[in-house]
Order: sequence, then C-alpha cells, then structure tokens
Amino acid sequence: MKSDVVTIDNKGLGFKEAVEATKKIADFNGLGDKESLKLQLCAEEMLSMARSITGEIKASYWVECENGKYDLKMTTQTVMDKEKRHLLLSSASSHKNEAATTFLGMLRDAFEEAMLSESDKTYYELPDEIASDVVGRYIDDPEWDRYEQSVLKKLADDIKISIKGGVVEMTVTKAF
Repeated sequence: MKSDVVTIDNKGLGFKEAVEATKKIADFNGLGDKESLKLQLCAEEMLSMARSITGEIKASYWVECENGKYDLKMTTQTVMDKEKRHLLLSSASSHKNEAATTFLGMLRDAFEEAMLSESDKTYYELPDEIASDVVGRYIDDPEWDRYEQSVLKKLADDIKISIKGGVVEMTVTKAF
C-alpha cells in the first residue's frame, strides 16, 4: 500500500499534509495511538532533518506499507557540496550511500564525491568592542545541533540515504 505523494517546500507548505498522510495510513492499517504517534514523529523529524541539512527544499514525500513494515520516503533535489553530503550520509544507519552498491554505482559515487565543492559559507567575526555595541544582534551557531538526527535514529529501525548527483532519496523504516 502506498499513500498519496505530498509536495513539501521550505516555507512549510505540505509539511502538515505529509504528517496527515502518515497518520491516515497508520489509521487505515489499524495501528494503535502510540504506534501512530511514533510513525508521525518519524515523518516530522525526517522532514525537519532534510530541511536543516539541505537548506532550500522542494521534496516529494510518501509512505509505503507492507506486512507491518512502514517505509517513509522522501526525494529532493539540492545543490550538493562536501558538507551536505557528509551530514546526509552520517544520518544513515550504515553511513554509506545506498546508490553505490554496484561496481558502476561505486565508481560514479567516487567520481561525484571527488567533483564536489567545498561549502561556500563565510563566517565573519566582529571584534568584541564592536559586537558589544550592536543591540539585539542575533547570534547564529553555524553548527547544526543534529537534534532531528538523534531522535530519528532512536525511533527508526533503519535509515537509508541514496545520493545520485544532486538528487537525495531518504527512506526511514519502522516496523510494528
């Protein structure tokens, strides 16, 4: 069984619909309230994590269910750099790119990894005497706190990440 495909963007459009689609498929398959909430939480954390890592997101999301095994799937396109790739693959259970299983897949993966650019972020530090004069300044921590990743790893049975060029496919599996 497969749910409807929901389109999600970085403005939050479709996020609520994706969680609702997850709830509907859980209800249809007769999951209890506790299991349904776990599945919905997996969906929320998966989508939040993808948005945190990739930045701008326009993704397709759906749920597949067979014999009590739920696969939450998301596909998105992003401009890939070394930092994003590392963060995405560190989120996977195996820490490996699932698209690189065959010899040609491994060859393509190695080539794509070698061609990736460094992150184009530039951080500027204000001297303390100037920074103290700036009222109401927002202090942004450039490091992602990985909250979504830790919650998702605790809840999910398996997390798979497949990267081909700039296309990222994420599958979160939970069995009840």
